[in-house]
Amino acid sequence: MVAKTLFGFEELLVNELRNLGARDVKIGIRNVSFSGDKGFMYKANLGLRTAVKILKPIKTFKIFNEQDLYNQVYKMSWEDYLKPTGTLAIDATVHSTIFTHSKYIALKTKDAIVDKFRDTTGERPNVDLRFPDLKINVHIDKQFCTISLDSSGESLHKRGYKTATNIAPINEVLAAGLIMLSGWDGQSDFMDPMCGSGTILIEAAMIACNIPPNLLRKEFAFERWQDWDVDLFEKIEESLLKNTRDFYHKMIGYDKSPSAVSKAKENVKNAHLDEFITIKHEDFFKTQKAGNDVLHMVFNPPYGERLESLNVEEFYGNIGSTLKHGFPGTNAWFITSNLEALKHVGLRPSRKIKVFNAKLEARFVKYEMYAGSKKAKKQSR
Repeated sequence: MVAKTLFGFEELLVNELRNLGARDVKIGIRNVSFSGDKGFMYKANLGLRTAVKILKPIKTFKIFNEQDLYNQVYKMSWEDYLKPTGTLAIDATVHSTIFTHSKYIALKTKDAIVDKFRDTTGERPNVDLRFPDLKINVHIDKQFCTISLDSSGESLHKRGYKTATNIAPINEVLAAGLIMLSGWDGQSDFMDPMCGSGTILIEAAMIACNIPPNLLRKEFAFERWQDWDVDLFEKIEESLLKNTRDFYHKMIGYDKSPSAVSKAKENVKNAHLDEFITIKHEDFFKTQKAGNDVLHMVFNPPYGERLESLNVEEFYGNIGSTLKHGFPGTNAWFITSNLEALKHVGLRPSRKIKVFNAKLEARFVKYEMYAGSKKAKKQSR
């Protein structure tokens, strides 16, 4: 199988797969391949935080033109995967000088499958882009074509807990990956001081409690497959739930927008995590840390369109001074695609990781706010 992910999260996904029990794990670019049985495919869809899709390759062949593609797809035993009256959807990704148009490749594949059914049974499946019985992925790299079944359906970032979103909400897989990159282990208090619709907090709570991220999803594509095994699926679900753990620290979210606060509260409730997460209507720049316990902070400051009404220099300067004066004993991480703005924070980051937020190149930066001066901290070691 192949698990697809976001750029920069490949190593995280390798570790997740190994921890779940995958075999033959091999890292690629924005994907990781692995082996496992049908039960493991269910497990991967339910339990992986940094995967956006789980594909099951069923055939690889060499092609030199569109007719080759048609002939090879036509030869396959599609009756093993789909009824003649079923529905299908096809998406294609193409990295090749011979084949340049992914939509045309998807269309050609569809023609071959439909023609095969019509020629052998007199009936033909129809295309249904929203809820197909079978979702097929075509991947062409130079002259190699791989046909896979998409076991996930909708992208796995759609966890099922988000009914309310703010402007430009952070993608759930991106949020989970950033939290994992930050080294969050659930052993301290956690804060998102600009929490928007609550995604980072919810993902952090699920990591702390080891709750499978996709338990609340309404459907996976494999539930429409001919070999769907509901008993096995429930058994896998149960085994994952046995591994959840307690969390004994505080998780706090601030936002200065009342509408964001109410959306975040609604999403936290949907995720059944309201006993762990507290959301408050606060302006981060007017707050300070309560108590002396270590605090782990991850946030996604406003950027792009949302920053138009803000003075970027002042805003990022305020982040720096609030952290410096109000949050001693804090490991603060945030993501920004405004690389220029980082200069105005006025603090030196101890880590900088290149990531992508959708198509935007971004940096995930860490600021270590010591309790007392940094010099004293070094001397006491």
